[in-house]
Amino acid sequence: MREIVYDVFARKGRGDQLVHIGYVDAFDDETAKVYAWKTYDEENWFEMCVVERDAIIPVTNGEGHFAQLKRARDE
Repeated sequence: MREIVYDVFARKGRGDQLVHIGYVDAFDDETAKVYAWKTYDEENWFEMCVVERDAIIPVTNGEGHFAQLKRARDE
C-alpha cells in the first residue's frame, strides 16, 4: 500500500478565499483529514479541505506548482 499525497486547502472566515496551506501524506481520505487537522490546527479555520494531488487538474499550461507536478507525473 502506498501513501497518497493530499494537498490541504483552508479558509479562515466564511467569505475568505480558499487557500493552499500545505500537504499531508496518508493511506486514505479519512486519515488524510485527521492528519491535515492535526498538522494545521494552529489557526481557527472556518473550513479545511483535502484533495488528492493526482486529482488536481491544472487549467493553465504555466509554470505553477501543480502544472509542474502534472508534467513530472506524465513523464
